[in-house]
Amino acid sequence: MPLDIIIGTQWGDEGKGRIVDLMSAESSIVARFNGGDNAGHTVTVGKRTFKLHLVPSGIIHPHTVGVMGNGVVVNPATLQQEIEMLREAGVAVHPERLKLSCAAHLVTPGHRALDKAQEKTRGKGQIGTTGRGIGPVYTEKSARSGLRLEAMLDEKTFHMRMVEHTKAVNHLLVTLYGAEPLDPQEIASQYDGYAEWMRPYITDVSLLVHDALRGGTRVLGEGAQGTLLDLDHGTYPFVTSSTTTAGGALVGLGVGARWVGRVMGVTKAFQTRVGEGPFPTEVFGAAAERLRGSGANPWDEFGTTTGRPRRVGWLDGVLLRYAVRINGLTELALTKLDILSGLQTLYLCTGYQSNGKTWKDLPLAPADLSVFTPLYEELPGWQEDVSSARSIHELPQAALAYLRRIEELAETPIRLVSVGPEREQVIFL
Repeated sequence: MPLDIIIGTQWGDEGKGRIVDLMSAESSIVARFNGGDNAGHTVTVGKRTFKLHLVPSGIIHPHTVGVMGNGVVVNPATLQQEIEMLREAGVAVHPERLKLSCAAHLVTPGHRALDKAQEKTRGKGQIGTTGRGIGPVYTEKSARSGLRLEAMLDEKTFHMRMVEHTKAVNHLLVTLYGAEPLDPQEIASQYDGYAEWMRPYITDVSLLVHDALRGGTRVLGEGAQGTLLDLDHGTYPFVTSSTTTAGGALVGLGVGARWVGRVMGVTKAFQTRVGEGPFPTEVFGAAAERLRGSGANPWDEFGTTTGRPRRVGWLDGVLLRYAVRINGLTELALTKLDILSGLQTLYLCTGYQSNGKTWKDLPLAPADLSVFTPLYEELPGWQEDVSSARSIHELPQAALAYLRRIEELAETPIRLVSVGPEREQVIFL
């Protein structure tokens, strides 16, 4: 059986959580491979909405095992809160159903304090981080001075390593940023408690996933954020600190390319992003309010992690083609088609213009998109409510034409379409 991978094609928030939930019905292991609790995946089951930041979305299915790979960074406080929330909702979460990589890195109060201090000093050049400590923990990882979960397995040395870590953070907080220092002993004692609780969950995830694939078990790789937030291939420097693309699934789980099967890219029927950075197709005013929603509904465009209103715009076909290329996508899942119902005209970006030249594909990586002006194609909208459609034949012709045009631009087939937040509100093509 293969490793199927689900990737966001935009700046995150594409609805990957509900697609992972759908695809988990066919998988025994759902494996998160990057990011930390700066990510937010929302899954709606009946009247219950689950907002997850660390635990793989597939855990809601009773037959699955959730895995968090070495590419993930783990905030123990967030993890504990999520597990308690899931248990209260009747979802069984225990060491037999949730596995944490021994090589995943710990997020500490020191990382969060550094994140906020660093962002504050950037002034007008702020990246728009979530303040969850994600950048600093990945920095430590690259500097080979981080704390991995395997450190928690050694009761004798872990406390002292946490003290030393916090003292090193304090040096930076005080000398570089003029911030207040943290209490090393208090934090170390708190993390002693987390270590005792987390030890049964910690294992060699690479070996676990490899043995499962070799034994014929289908594994679903769950990505966090989106392609355009990738550290290497995104809109740098307005990116996250991990590898959000399909290649990150292999690195972040510790498995080889021979196992990869489907690579599904999730895209909204329009475009959104949270935080700073370029956004060629962004719209404002009444159009933005229409696409974003008021915030009264869980599915309106407000950040799952931050609560910030998302920036919104028309679907960018140039960036979608880029995501297809970078990830080697085999298919697309399109979400939120229902939100476009009632619009008279839709706009689809089919190219960029700059200095008198027209571009179908990016001439360089998407780091600086400010020099490009989007070229739009107008398509007729539809007035019908599509939220009850369960077959492609039930969609209006204008909706079908919109989907087909996206397929043409992406040169990739759309395999499923979401027409609402519920599990059953989906059309398989």
